[in-house]
Amino acid sequence: MKKIEAIIRTSRFEQIHTCLSGLGVKFLSFYEIKGMGFEHARQEMYRGVAYEPAYIPRTKLEIVVPDELKDSVIQCILSEGKTGEIGDGKIFVFDVLEAYRIRNNDTGESAL
Repeated sequence: MKKIEAIIRTSRFEQIHTCLSGLGVKFLSFYEIKGMGFEHARQEMYRGVAYEPAYIPRTKLEIVVPDELKDSVIQCILSEGKTGEIGDGKIFVFDVLEAYRIRNNDTGESAL
């Protein structure tokens, strides 16, 4: 099993989610996060005063899939998340040694 973590543009989440659902991904977690990278934050207005935030809002996905779905999930995130601009995000892949479903004690891939 593999755990895929992806930091993506929040505006691309729905397209990526639709693609992942089509692949049969049963579960994913996502979080609203803030970060910094090569892309600079755009100037914002608050009560008529312009300011430049030091962070950029993004969405972080966490997905655990069987080994055979790993490449398809990565390709889905790459194709649906790409705008071609700086700040499209990153993907990280980790090995998952064990998984357990608390409800009925399923283990391994059947716990997914």
